[in-house]
Parts: sequence; C-alpha cells; structure tokens
Amino acid sequence: MNPRRRRLAGAASILTSLMLVAACGAGGRDDDDSDGGGGAAEVGVTDDSIAIGGTFPLTGVAAPGYSEIPTGAKAYFDFVNAAGGVNGRTIDFTVKDDGYDPTKTSSLTNELVLKDKVFATVGSLGTPTHSAVVDFLNDEKVPDLFVSSGSLGWGDDPEARPMTFGWQPDYEIEGKIIGQYVAKNMPDAKVGLFLQDDDFGEDAEKGVRQFLDDQIVGTQRYTSGNTDVGPQVAALQASKADLVLAFTTPSYTALAQLTSLKLGFKPDWYVSNVGSDPALVGGLLEKFSEGKVPGDASALNGVMTSEYIPGIDAPDNAWVQLWQKVWDANGGQGELTNYRIYGMSWAYTFVQALQAAGKDLTREGLVEALEEAGSSLEGPNLAPYRYSEDSHLGISGMELVTLENGKGKPLTKVLTTDIGDAEIAEDDSGQSEDAPPESGIPDVDAVD
Repeated sequence: MNPRRRRLAGAASILTSLMLVAACGAGGRDDDDSDGGGGAAEVGVTDDSIAIGGTFPLTGVAAPGYSEIPTGAKAYFDFVNAAGGVNGRTIDFTVKDDGYDPTKTSSLTNELVLKDKVFATVGSLGTPTHSAVVDFLNDEKVPDLFVSSGSLGWGDDPEARPMTFGWQPDYEIEGKIIGQYVAKNMPDAKVGLFLQDDDFGEDAEKGVRQFLDDQIVGTQRYTSGNTDVGPQVAALQASKADLVLAFTTPSYTALAQLTSLKLGFKPDWYVSNVGSDPALVGGLLEKFSEGKVPGDASALNGVMTSEYIPGIDAPDNAWVQLWQKVWDANGGQGELTNYRIYGMSWAYTFVQALQAAGKDLTREGLVEALEEAGSSLEGPNLAPYRYSEDSHLGISGMELVTLENGKGKPLTKVLTTDIGDAEIAEDDSGQSEDAPPESGIPDVDAVD
C-alpha cells in the first residue's frame, strides 16, 4: 500500500465517502444487499448498467495517437465488466468521432446527452473542442469527467463549472515546472515558444513566463488545421532562439521538427507531454517527409519532455504490466501504446469514482464523492490528484526527462505544484510508489 494512504486513512471526509462501498468491490454487489443496487433512478443508470460517452478525434489531423485513447479506456471498462462491473453495474462506453472539430463536438455531445441519455461524459478530448461544450454539460448538470486535455478551464473554477473535472496535469503547472528547470539549469538560453493558439498554449505560456519572461526572445502560435508552420519556425530561427519550448499536439510536433530540418534550425527542444510520444512522432515524420526521415523513436532523441504516468518505455512497471494484461484480454487490433495506457489510466480513476459514489448512484453524488475523496484516489499517476470543493484540477505534478531511443531519462524527481504562485517542490506523498491490486480493479478497502 502507498504510505500516503496510511497517513490519510483517518481523514473523516474520505472515509465517509468510501465506507458506503467498503464491503463491496468492483466485482459485484454485496451479498447482503437487498435493494438491488439502490434502485436506479438517475439518467443513464439502470440496476445493471451505467451509460457514459465521450468525443474523440477518430479521424482528422489530431487522430494519430489520440484516436487510441478511447480504445484503451474501453478495454479497461470491458476488463472491469468481465469481473462484474461496479456494484453490479456494467459500464457502457459510447465513443463519438468529432474529428477535432468543435462544431461536430457540439452536435455529438448534444446526441450523447439528449438522445443517448448518458449518465456522464468521460475523457472527451481536446482543448478547442471541449471548450465548445463544457458550459452546455454544466447547464445540463451532466458530470463532465477527466477531460483529455490540460486546460485550466476543466477545474480552476468549480463554482462556475461544478460538473467538470480535469485529469492530467494542467498546462500551467507544466509550464511552471519546465520554466523553473530552464531558469536554474540553462540561465543563458535564448528561449522561443511554439504554442497552439488556444488555452493549451495560453495556459502553458502563463506558467513558463513566471520563470523565463526575461529569457524569451520569440513567441509563435499555430492554428490547429493549418499544417503550414514554415513561417512560425522561420521566425523562431530569426529570433536566434537556441531552446524552443513547444506545446504542441503530435502532428504539430512532427511538422515543427520536419520544418526545422528543412531550414537547418537546430535548437534544443522541450515538447509538452501531449505531443512527445517518440514512436508516434517518428511515424508522423516518416509520413510527412514521404520516407525521407526515418520513422523510429530516435527522431526525438535529446528532446526534453515530461512524464506523469508510466508508459511503454517501462515494461517492468507493475501498472504497465497490468495495462498489457488488459489489452491482451480486451483490446482490439494493434499494440499497447502510451495513448491506450492514458485511456486506461483515467478509466481506472473513473471506476474508483463510481465506487466512492456508492450503490445509490446519482450525478450529484458522483461529483460530491470526487470532491471529498478524490485527492486520495490511487492509480498510476506519479503525483497526487488535487480534487476538492475548491479545485477540480487533476494530477499535481510530473518529472522532467530527456528522450533517448524512445525512453525517458530522468532529469528531475517528481515535482508537484499548483496554479498561480504555488511553490514547486519534490513530491513526498509516496504516490509514485503505488502499485495496482492483484485483481487489477481498484480496492476500496485500501484506504482503511
């Protein structure tokens, strides 16, 4: 058991939420339960099922990598369903393809809520896309959980958006952590910023500038959908930047790298976690260059990035071994990837949230359970969650690494912080020591 759990075991708010289900794991109902699962009266919930859904770019410019996320989540839900579901209810996950187009996201989310009658949306992907529907979901009082994006809009103001929760580290804290690292270790670097032109880039820049405002020599932005980044990369080259901090999706990481090769621009690079998967970016480089650039993981050698969950470069990690087992048993075509691991990871968190909400499952109860017990949830995340009544932001930190042949070589310990001027510190919670239960399904007794 994680030592952090033992320290938190006596917290009344956490125990109050979780004692409701302490006698009943994810594998099914308590034998002594006589209410048949609480008598399902909530939208999307029956005595034996829970309907959820999400929007993802299964096609289009953002599909590479991101289209694999819901396949990982579904594989884990199927794994849990095969063991009896959560409190006897199976999880039915509907995935809609929005092509990373906010207009499509709006219409498809309307379908999920008004036609498919989902209990909650879970894992929906994208900053520009989800921004188009987040207020609708809150107006409809639909739990909007674990958005696959690090925008601050998913958790910095629970009063305005009480139903929405982030999951991954937000882009501001990622910007803070790399900004502080560069300021301390590369104080003479001339820094260029290459940013997606939305909250993704804006939030990251906010964090970076806390530490590097005086070192930044150029800032360039791209619009998703416009694949010509030549002018932006040329402008960064003209600015004499010798370190570029790129907050990009995978396709734009590859486009920026390819354009830099063509221009002979050779700065050091930091690439945000969301756009730094070595195998995927290598494959995109080969595709975009029509085979002129080798399509392997070495394409990002020497690039700095961050990690907040273990990935396929750590095959001996207990969580990665679980995800491999899940994928082998329930996955479809293809291999286990970092994006599938990402989907499995927030799916694991969702199962814990359902457990904490209890058998009498309601939308309001699910939100309350996350606010009360969310900061104590276990999982593969290297740093703790920040969930509370005052914050719906997700994982609180990460470690910085340098990529070498597809593997991350640590540059730092796990560092945690929060938005604003919160201090950056080495994590001492023990969260990174978590290992999954033998069953592979969250153990509600772990908090006791």
